[in-house]
Amino acid sequence: MNSMSYKGYAARIEYDNEDHIFTGRIAGIRDVVGFHGTSVAELELAFHESVDDYLDACKKIGQSPNKPASGKLMLRVPPEVHSAALVAAQMSGLSLNQWATETIQRAAQHPH
Repeated sequence: MNSMSYKGYAARIEYDNEDHIFTGRIAGIRDVVGFHGTSVAELELAFHESVDDYLDACKKIGQSPNKPASGKLMLRVPPEVHSAALVAAQMSGLSLNQWATETIQRAAQHPH
């Protein structure tokens, strides 16, 4: 997966082989914000303009822009996974929250 980031927003980038353009969409927000370009430089500029335009539009209509994440994550996992995570955290000398944060961060840096 290819991505770009700007002002705390990330975008997933793909290549459209049929139209011979790069396309992108801001990830992690409810609103749909897309952009495209024929080169990496053009795509990056379009991404920056899209984020800036999105933030300006939200300001003009008095709407809070969607943020990529609040920092709060609620998960439901099987009890045996919860138990294993507690043990792993304790064995690492970390709280479950600290352990989960580090584990998720490592996984997010190396998506499959």
